[in-house]
Amino acid sequence: MQKPKLDDGQKGWLMPEWPAPFWVHACTTTRDGGISEGSFASLNLAEHVGDDVTCVTENRRSLLGALHLPTMPLWLQQVHGTVVVDAATAKPGYEADASFATRPGLVCAVLTADCLPLLLCDGGGTRVAAVHAGWRGVLAGVVENGVRVMQRPGAQLLAWLGPAIGPKAFEVGEEVRDAFIAEDPQAAVAFSPSPGGRWLADIYLLARQRLARMQVTAVYGGHWCTVNDAARFYSYRRDGVTGRMASLIWMDAQRR
Repeated sequence: MQKPKLDDGQKGWLMPEWPAPFWVHACTTTRDGGISEGSFASLNLAEHVGDDVTCVTENRRSLLGALHLPTMPLWLQQVHGTVVVDAATAKPGYEADASFATRPGLVCAVLTADCLPLLLCDGGGTRVAAVHAGWRGVLAGVVENGVRVMQRPGAQLLAWLGPAIGPKAFEVGEEVRDAFIAEDPQAAVAFSPSPGGRWLADIYLLARQRLARMQVTAVYGGHWCTVNDAARFYSYRRDGVTGRMASLIWMDAQRR
C-alpha cells in the first residue's frame, strides 16, 4: 500500500520525513481543512476546548477519510502526565499522555497546541507510539516511558518531533529551569535568559536530550514554532481559547 495521499485541502498537513518502513504512516494536521469557526477555525479535533461538538465530530470524520485511517484514532484525555497505554486495550477518553500499538489497524494519536507531539517507530515497523510531551510531561519522564514501551534498543528507533512552541517564544519561570537542571545539569543549555528575569526554554532540545539518554539518536523534525505561525498552527500560549491539532501514527496490514 502506498503512503496516503492528501486532498488539496490538506496539502499543508505535515508528513514526517524519516526512513520509516512504507507501511508505517504518520501525520500532523494543521488548522486547515475543517468546519469549526471563530477561535477554533477550522480543523479543531479536540472536544474539551469549548468548540461545537458537532463540528468536532465532523472534523474527526473528515480526518478519517482524508488519511484513509483504518479506524478512528484513540483519543486520550491528556493530563500532562507520564502514563502510556496500549491502543489495543485502552478506551477512548482514558487518562494518559501517550499510546502505543504493536499490530496494524490501530491509530495512536495526541492533541497539541504548543506542547510537543513525539512520534516513535522501530526500524522494523513492528511498533509505533504517539506521545504528548509538554514541559511537565518531559520533566516527569513521558519521553522515557514512550521509548520503554517500544521494547527495542534505542538505536533501533526512529523519533519525529512535530510542531511545538519554539525556543524564542517559550518563556518560563526560574522554577521550571531549576527543576530540569536539578535532574540533569546538561539541561541548562536548553534555557537562555529573557527580559524580566525569566527564561526561554527549548522544548525540542529538552526532548532530544531525553531521547539521547535512551540511546535514541535518529531524531527528525523539531523546527517549527506554533506561536509564530498563526496561519498554520493552533497555539494556546498565543490565543488562549483555541483548537488542537492531531499527530497520528499507525501501521498497515499490507506490507508489500
